[in-house]
Amino acid sequence: MKGSVEYPTAWTVDAPAPVVSVSPVVLPASKERVADLQLRISAPATGSGLPILIFAHGYRSSSDGYLPLAHYWAARGFVVIQPTFLDSWTLNLAPDDPRSSSIWRYRVEDVKNVLDHLETIEASVPGLAGRVDPSRTAAAGHSFGAQTTGMLLGARTVRPDGSLGEVLSDPRIKVGVLLCAGGRGGEALSPLAREQFPYLNQVYSEMTTPTLVIVGDQDRSPLTVLGPEWFRDAYTLSPAPKSLVTLFGGEHMLGGISGHLVTETTDESPERVAAVQRLTWAWLRTALYPADRAWSEASAALLAGPTPQGRVEDK
Repeated sequence: MKGSVEYPTAWTVDAPAPVVSVSPVVLPASKERVADLQLRISAPATGSGLPILIFAHGYRSSSDGYLPLAHYWAARGFVVIQPTFLDSWTLNLAPDDPRSSSIWRYRVEDVKNVLDHLETIEASVPGLAGRVDPSRTAAAGHSFGAQTTGMLLGARTVRPDGSLGEVLSDPRIKVGVLLCAGGRGGEALSPLAREQFPYLNQVYSEMTTPTLVIVGDQDRSPLTVLGPEWFRDAYTLSPAPKSLVTLFGGEHMLGGISGHLVTETTDESPERVAAVQRLTWAWLRTALYPADRAWSEASAALLAGPTPQGRVEDK
């Protein structure tokens, strides 16, 4: 561990620090990926013993997306690393590109590339060297990014012959957060998903890493024949320890987590975005520092008042 661990007492919800953000930080790509991996790194300007949070963006987004979440986490003690994956609109990969059918796998490899080069990433941010604690590394993702993160936490795909795909989990990731992660495959998938996104045929029975799953109770996807309950699968079909937050009225963008004033948000709600910010940060803080009460306090706050924003389940 590097430096003294100030994080458990240095930050609270109401005490954000100034944030330093650097982009792009570039890691060399494999021969197969072709394009170099571009990252955005955001970190608090002060403090030491900082935990790491790698965030996987949704389909077609980039390292410039999800800043309402990234800035919030960084201002409260995390070094946030945001890769730009090959499906990003900024790279404009053609549908017939030979890499397209394996986009999901390249995403997982990109995160592992980040984990392999943490010292290089640390050195790329002025004043960050020596202030990071890589033993406390978390991963989070939204939508397609949640599928990426789930694979790294222990979820597996099912091959066309019914056998399980290879294990892609990484023990360097200690805890995870899945925002609107797609559920089980097989008969739960729609014809659209089976035809165009066969890698969504996934199982969660081996996802043993401690994980927070957040869903919206109005999230209806064309990828499944089921309703919003499909998004609960990452919690219900995986072994403990897990936590589940169901946000009332939440749709797939959870009020607008992908960015301020973005057009894809159909359930615009600053209050819902604020709830996601507080809950994810609090859960990660307690998961990485078990003596901290941030998660129990945030859970109680979600349920408080005459009109609660959601409900919480733990196992």
